[in-house]
Amino acid sequence: MHKRILASIAFVLILSRGAFAAIPLITDDTGTQGKGNIQLELFGQYAHNSEPLITTKTGNFSATLTYGIIDNVDIILGIPYEAWSTSGSGSESSRGDGFGDISLEGKWRLYERDDLSVALKPGFTIPTGDAEKDVGAGRATYHLLLLATKKVKSWEFDVNLGYLYNENTDNERKNIWSASLDAQCEVVKDLKVVLDTGLATNPDRSSSTPPVYILGGLIWSVRENLDIGLGIKGGLTKPETDIAVRGGITWRF
Repeated sequence: MHKRILASIAFVLILSRGAFAAIPLITDDTGTQGKGNIQLELFGQYAHNSEPLITTKTGNFSATLTYGIIDNVDIILGIPYEAWSTSGSGSESSRGDGFGDISLEGKWRLYERDDLSVALKPGFTIPTGDAEKDVGAGRATYHLLLLATKKVKSWEFDVNLGYLYNENTDNERKNIWSASLDAQCEVVKDLKVVLDTGLATNPDRSSSTPPVYILGGLIWSVRENLDIGLGIKGGLTKPETDIAVRGGITWRF
């Protein structure tokens, strides 16, 4: 599989290595589960990208388990499954699938005053995915996110600044920086409208254009401990995937 053709896939996989935000968002908030509480997220994404002479389709599925060690500290385990296929004139069709690299993260909400909070989210991945099938980096990666959340009446704003040491066997850039911002508003009881945008260093060494996305969606709190999220993500620059549908459920217990 040609890495330059699938640079957008690489970006999606880089994001998934360290981003388990409220579905369907990519930007994370500073919230933690509280001591002894557990959260399970089941997430899926289908993405479509068109390049000259070739079309790429990807599916990303993950189960993420979060446990509250103490009130302001969580540990997070993520297990992804990834699938991709390419087709087009002038090139052979190809495909691959399998479980990706398992991630382990922590979240520490280190500051909270009034309606502003700040957290750190360090983590790493274990190279359990098959790099030859392009469902893993082939090596362990390490990342750190700085998170900030501000609440204003029915609105919530989240900002993320991140760094990923993208150790890999695909000759991608190793130092990946990212920034993103989301806004959430409860328009009616138990229903939020969300908007998310962000950019990152392009992992493809042949391009300096950053992948930039915009995402819109809804989060419906069916019950106090059960949310359903659905969103559509679009690419604002060439390296970003053209269009993706993201959704899933979040269950807290």
